[in-house]
Amino acid sequence: IIAVEIAERFAYYGISSNLITFLTGPLGESTAAAAAQVNAWSGAASLLPLLGAFIADSFLGRYRTIILASLLYILGLGLLSLSAALPSVSNSGDRSTDNIILSSSAQFQVTLFFFSLYLVAFGQGGHKPCVQAFGADQFDRQDPEECKAQSSFFNWWYFGICAGTFITLWILTYIQDNLSWTLGFGIPAIVMVVGLLVFVLGTTTYRYSIKGDEENPFLRIGRVFILAVRNWKTTSSAIAAEEEARGTLPTESSKQFKFLNKALLAPDGSKEQGKVCSTGEIEEAKTVIRLVPIWAASLFYAIVYAQTITFFTKQGATMDRSITAGFKIPAASLLSFISLTIMVFIPIYDRIFVPLARALTGKPAGITMLQRIGTGMLLSAISMLIAALVEMRRLKTAEECGLVDKPNVTVPMSIWWLLPQYILSGLSDVFAMVGLQEFFYHQVPKELRSVGLALYLSIFGVGSFLSSFLISAIEKMTGEGGQDSWFANNLNRAHLDYFYWLLAALSAMGLALYLCSAKSYIYARGST
Repeated sequence: IIAVEIAERFAYYGISSNLITFLTGPLGESTAAAAAQVNAWSGAASLLPLLGAFIADSFLGRYRTIILASLLYILGLGLLSLSAALPSVSNSGDRSTDNIILSSSAQFQVTLFFFSLYLVAFGQGGHKPCVQAFGADQFDRQDPEECKAQSSFFNWWYFGICAGTFITLWILTYIQDNLSWTLGFGIPAIVMVVGLLVFVLGTTTYRYSIKGDEENPFLRIGRVFILAVRNWKTTSSAIAAEEEARGTLPTESSKQFKFLNKALLAPDGSKEQGKVCSTGEIEEAKTVIRLVPIWAASLFYAIVYAQTITFFTKQGATMDRSITAGFKIPAASLLSFISLTIMVFIPIYDRIFVPLARALTGKPAGITMLQRIGTGMLLSAISMLIAALVEMRRLKTAEECGLVDKPNVTVPMSIWWLLPQYILSGLSDVFAMVGLQEFFYHQVPKELRSVGLALYLSIFGVGSFLSSFLISAIEKMTGEGGQDSWFANNLNRAHLDYFYWLLAALSAMGLALYLCSAKSYIYARGST
């Protein structure tokens, strides 16, 4: 199961990590337009898991959805490789700075490229939430040892993902930048085929969730909200009387979102099964509502996360990337240091930090899921502060060397200056990313765990769209009157430092909102 996920991440980051370079190179888009396209695609890829999870949890089951999504993924990657083999737009037709008149062959390439790209997004939408949920399903939460192992699984799962990403960023980005985009997109297709074969080989060893005769969880939870709305005139005394009649003891959970308790009564006063909701069904609905503030506060973290594959990469492309006299590392390769940081710190976290924290707190995971997520958000905000300071130095170096109007000349400042912001991004992922995965898996009803993980992924989808909107709005506001915007194609005249300061401020705001939400959060029974 982990093997197929490593293959999928290898393929996904083989596209996403250097996508902005392909868009601004062979497809000839501007920096701002390309960044918006990358964010839009990343957003779609992160929101489509909601559809995939719904199909898996309601109809096909996780195993079948993984198989079908993988086949769709492979088809998309194959077509993507084909589109890259066609003559590039940058060599077709008449071209000015922001206006490209495309020949029919170039138009076909652009159409095929984006069709293939979004086909990959649909494949990923079915694959991503189901594989992780299917992996976590292999552990029995009733067994104390397997319960601890499941918490550890989420750490090693992310370790495996980052191992695949690390290999991608050092091998594929070099192939794409220096050899061939066709080969650079073709290799991920081959890796996905191998990953799918490995996954299928384990078919007879897996544990499968057997669906009983229970009602569809979407209908069950939806009925709670419908009844609560229909009973909006019901008095609190009537609800209290019904709770007392059912022998329900008041708890901290029952006092939250009390308007949903109205679903205990039917509008016509009937108590027939199907016309009223049980206390357990109401608790399920409350569990879903409790996730909303955490989900919303996490969007600020997701906006920052979106920058690592866009402006961080463009920043690095302007700097001195020489390792030896004849070798330059691709700018996108620095993304591998996020993966490397995660690969170094996850074993430290899992084997040293967790046992020490467990001894102090008595909690199986050492610290609570919400504490882990909050720590990651704080580190993410600090990474933006560092990024702003480094960009200020890069701009100052370009000005001192007279390179402000020479965007194609390398700024004499080592690309390794960007390393701290990448390392901090990796550290924040060790805490926040893994914490969010575990949180959204455990805090939803059992039958909706694919949907829970899809909700976690949707944070980054909506975050990417918000980032895209933010970039477009700032580009329009700061580029009025013919002046250089914050995201000018000539980064030596742009002001990414201002953008990073803005993101640092937004991160601080998001962290404050998160802390307020976490303080009042009530965990689902049996999980912290």
